[in-house]
Amino acid sequence: MYRGESDERKQKRPVIIHRAILGSVERCIAVLTESYGGKWPFWLSPCQVMIVPVASTFDEYGLQVKQRLHDAGFMVDIDLSTGDTMNKKIRNAQLEQFNYILVVGEKEVAGQTVNVRTRDNVVHGEVTLDRLVARLKELKESRTLEDTGGF
Repeated sequence: MYRGESDERKQKRPVIIHRAILGSVERCIAVLTESYGGKWPFWLSPCQVMIVPVASTFDEYGLQVKQRLHDAGFMVDIDLSTGDTMNKKIRNAQLEQFNYILVVGEKEVAGQTVNVRTRDNVVHGEVTLDRLVARLKELKESRTLEDTGGF
């Protein structure tokens, strides 16, 4: 209650006009964003996987990996920029809060694998694409808050 301007002793009921169609959804997203601090759980994250080729010669394999993960239903991006070093690309992906960063280079192309690390710089090492897709599907379906298991 607040006091009106005309009479200091009378309390009046405030009226709030709220016209947002998606107001409750907006509030829910705001609460979740504040709660997670940008570190969304995998199943809810808009930035699930970033692929980082070691050099431009491995861009084609990186694009193949991206397509495979995209077809499996994951939010995937690839850093094909030429101005940054591999370490800078990885750091940028961590700052953008991608859940997983996949590094691809000569060794990964030869073995048809990817090198997996998390946004917290935990390195899981080389993983086959089939195992990666299976594990990411498990994480997405389980809706856990943190990935406590490995690959």
